[in-house]
Amino acid sequence: MAVKNSKKIQNNNIVVIASVVVVSVVVIIAIVGILGKTTNEASQASVDNSDLVIPISEVSETAKYYPYSIDGTDMEIIALKASDGTVRTALNTCQICYDSGRGYYVQEGDTLVCQNCGNRFSADQVEIVKGGCNPVPIMKENKTENEANITISKEFLAQNVELFTNWKTR
Repeated sequence: MAVKNSKKIQNNNIVVIASVVVVSVVVIIAIVGILGKTTNEASQASVDNSDLVIPISEVSETAKYYPYSIDGTDMEIIALKASDGTVRTALNTCQICYDSGRGYYVQEGDTLVCQNCGNRFSADQVEIVKGGCNPVPIMKENKTENEANITISKEFLAQNVELFTNWKTR
């Protein structure tokens, strides 16, 4: 009889421990979900109708695309590090193909490729070459840079919103 009671107590302890573990996991998942939503909402709010701040520590040879929205128009900024180590920025829209709906760039190796006409553009030319089928450069006079961040003003972005009115629509 003592052995049966001992096994029953042991089984009850396992059930209690398992229940505590399951409840703990559910609580942790809920907390992470709430914190994640709060962080994402705050991050989105910081790029809507305010200056766009790009941490230089995030920029590498692989293009990083930063979303921005003005009055319901979605925009995107490209930031990447050129082979000389400088950080380059551009609007992710083509100076020629922007109105096509497919005038944006995807990186292939060290080249940016226009998704409308297929023009290939060296990553080292970002922010250097103006005109033609190239991403719209964000020149030094249109941004501020310090050792930690690149800041692109909402005024500059608002001046270029028309380049994104048909962006990624086809």
